[in-house]
Amino acid sequence: MPRIALVAALKREIAPLVREWTMEVRDYDKRKFTFFVRSDAVAVCGGIGAEAARRATQAAIELYQPETVVSVGFVGALVPELRVGDVVVPSRVVDSRDGSSWTCDGGKGILVSAMHVTDAHGKQELAKAYSACAVDMEAAAVAQGASPRGLKFAAVKAVSDELNFVVPTVETAITSDGRFHAGCFLLYVTVRPWLWARVVRLGRDSHRASAALALALRAILETREAATKNESPREWK
Repeated sequence: MPRIALVAALKREIAPLVREWTMEVRDYDKRKFTFFVRSDAVAVCGGIGAEAARRATQAAIELYQPETVVSVGFVGALVPELRVGDVVVPSRVVDSRDGSSWTCDGGKGILVSAMHVTDAHGKQELAKAYSACAVDMEAAAVAQGASPRGLKFAAVKAVSDELNFVVPTVETAITSDGRFHAGCFLLYVTVRPWLWARVVRLGRDSHRASAALALALRAILETREAATKNESPREWK
């Protein structure tokens, strides 16, 4: 069984990484999940938001019984030093809903999980409230799913939007089960030409982020695989 489970929101976040992995569609709790599997790791794209991440984490744990669960994907920068494509490996993840937090395996800095995609002002408020360097929507839910089972938890994220970039509203394109409906989003953007430049930039920056994330995760997995053969697993950094 794979030793490591990677939990992402959307396939585009990890597509370059899992391109040559084996795809498996499996049922869990009356839902279908698509997994990407290699010898030592399994990846699942559970959807956007905390509830979708929780379900995907639970499915990966129950079906593949990993030793380590890793939240992967995109983050927004909360500090000006972080640029598009930078990889963030935090030492702690905080849930902005109630302030609960989890220690990560390796890394440094704080990643905060928020309920919604936030604007520049919201990013500044989160940075101030939690001394965080980056924000996402799912890491806390993944940590919450791994913790009761005594599994190791880590997060590896790539910056897709910088501190002052305002992400176009996407909530109307997110379905109740956390899936992103591209058609709805395109319809929303089509009639709002003032958003076109931002959408083009977001697409370009997301592509850079997914490529950077794939490189980082591939290097980490290969290093851990080699270290495991020598019985000395390393931290996620």
